[in-house]
Amino acid sequence: MASSPRGIRSRFSLNAHLYISGITSSAIAVPALRLLLIVVAFWIVLGLAGLVRPCSLRVVAHLLFPLGAAGCLSVALVAGVFLAANRMSEVMILPLGLPSLPFHLRLDTLSAFFLLLLGIAGTGISTFAAGYFRSGVGTAPALLCLQYHVFLASMAIVILADDAYLFMVAWETMALSSYFLVTSQHRIPEIRRAGFLYLLMAHLGAICILLCFGVMQGGSWQFTFDAMRGASLTPFWASAAFLLALVGFGAKAGLVPMHAWLPEAHPAAPSPVSAMMSGIMLKTAVYGMLRISFDLLHVRFWQWGALMLAMGLFSALYGAIFAAVQTDMKRLLAYSSIENIGIIFTGIGLALLFETCHLPLFAALALSAALIHSLNHSLFKSLLFLATGSVLHATNQRSLGKLGGLIRRMPWVATLALVGTLAIAGLPPLNGFVSEWLLLQSFLFTPQLPHAFLNMLVPLGAAALALIVALSAYVMVKFYGVIFLGQPREASLGHAHDANWLERLGLGWLAFGCIAIGIQPQIVLRAAGAVTGRVLGGAAVSLRSSIWTIVPIAPGQASYSGLILLLGIVGVVGITFVLVRFLAHGRMRRTDPWDCGYPWQTPRMQDTAEGLGQPIRHMFGAFFRMERELPSPSDVNPRYRIHIEDRLWRALYLPMARGVQRLADMAGLLQGGRLAIYLLYSFLTLIVLLVFVL
Repeated sequence: MASSPRGIRSRFSLNAHLYISGITSSAIAVPALRLLLIVVAFWIVLGLAGLVRPCSLRVVAHLLFPLGAAGCLSVALVAGVFLAANRMSEVMILPLGLPSLPFHLRLDTLSAFFLLLLGIAGTGISTFAAGYFRSGVGTAPALLCLQYHVFLASMAIVILADDAYLFMVAWETMALSSYFLVTSQHRIPEIRRAGFLYLLMAHLGAICILLCFGVMQGGSWQFTFDAMRGASLTPFWASAAFLLALVGFGAKAGLVPMHAWLPEAHPAAPSPVSAMMSGIMLKTAVYGMLRISFDLLHVRFWQWGALMLAMGLFSALYGAIFAAVQTDMKRLLAYSSIENIGIIFTGIGLALLFETCHLPLFAALALSAALIHSLNHSLFKSLLFLATGSVLHATNQRSLGKLGGLIRRMPWVATLALVGTLAIAGLPPLNGFVSEWLLLQSFLFTPQLPHAFLNMLVPLGAAALALIVALSAYVMVKFYGVIFLGQPREASLGHAHDANWLERLGLGWLAFGCIAIGIQPQIVLRAAGAVTGRVLGGAAVSLRSSIWTIVPIAPGQASYSGLILLLGIVGVVGITFVLVRFLAHGRMRRTDPWDCGYPWQTPRMQDTAEGLGQPIRHMFGAFFRMERELPSPSDVNPRYRIHIEDRLWRALYLPMARGVQRLADMAGLLQGGRLAIYLLYSFLTLIVLLVFVL
């Protein structure tokens, strides 16, 4: 690929210097990358268009956001066609950036898969957002529209970037636009603090990523990804680049212990923004880790996979445990995101282990599980965050202790949220089961690893994964049961209303995706196979599938058919209904349920979020820092209170914050406010420089 600026046209145009590699017919290949850039430019135009009517919520919500959703759908279609055709990569150079470092773009199967994820999830979220945003005391509608669509465009450019310069520009744009979205209600101090923590962690991660690119250029001072692919790094510097990438992208993804920002930012942000951040933005970190680990670094070591596997499993377990004890529905989903990101990184780590041990078929299985779970998580987690947004608008409550019985008042939201709840719990025939089942199948082949140490320890990961999945199901029973089942815990819930038609449409799109992938996982399995075939080389055979079943390795070992399972469930329910209808017709007697011998029951006697989390608090008490206020039998006004904190916050982050504060105070002593002192500093600096020079 030519990188000389002399071959670049000076005018700004999306038709700028186009290079196609590996495709004989440019008439077929050219439109894919060009169309994607047109959509990105379209999002920017939409954001700017809102400034024409800055306070018109009708224009922003009912015109610009639906157009943004149409742009997301276009991205999904273009990326899907690119994956279905299994094309080679397309590259482009834009006449932007620095004189000697223009912007490089690249579309290949890996970037196409994550653009497909962005497009599918973004379509549902943008449609929901069109009916969600109301007039309030926060950010003006036009600014919200601008920040939202810049956020979408920057994530797309991160995935398409083919040089470190453009990647970091888009990465920082993504961080800043999402920061402004998180702090939409900036008049609330807690939201400002959450936004500051998020921005701080985002920039710390960005520094690590920048240093990673600096290591990977290998002394050539060429920052295109093609140059990094050809750089020759020693094992030490390759490992240093990998560790910097793991810290940088892990901070953005929310891996433990870099997760502190995530449970603070999600409750602070509007629900569509929370869905966008959890469903899509976290996956840009997954994409970056995959790009560096499997594409840019030409040497890999099994220790990398073992480290990523351990961090992924610990993050997943940590997130599941903390989600089980939350009483705020958005914080619960935020910790659940940490759990699912941990599962994704577990799959990537397992793929690295298999790939470095020359087991490409098993590596393809583990990597496919990670890719499919990334797509699945973008669907069901976005669906659940949006459902909590509808609940929040209908009740003005986020606390689980003040909700309940909403299935009667909000049947549409309750039904669609049930799909997301069952999917994230990993129950068939929905999409969450497919990726977790594939990952578990990957663990069953770890005895094939040629290292005795790994053969002894890695199978424990399968047990840990089973525990994590069980805890996730437990968390979702708590989430759905406390919010939608039982009786209302507050009298004000009687005035709750269901979602409007735009919100239902957005929720329905995401729920349909959860069902479709669960019934026909072959669709996304072929897309993941296109990625693994390019990333792992020709030896990585695509996993076998048919219209009925998917077969990870061999039919005699394991296979799964979501369609057959669905037909079986429908058949059993249908036969049961018919038998009851005809054999027991007219024998039904309606009466009040058993009152356990106490006829004066109230909504306060239902299971609470604290009660459902109590067993987890006892079993995993070492993870929590708890403050309890328990009443004594003689208390006239008994009061019960429990406060749970993350031990890592006090053990890691607060000491770091105090250390930085001390350094800042010491540096502040230099600011004496006297001109003579500042002249003395200049004189001493000059003396030191002269000593070094002479």
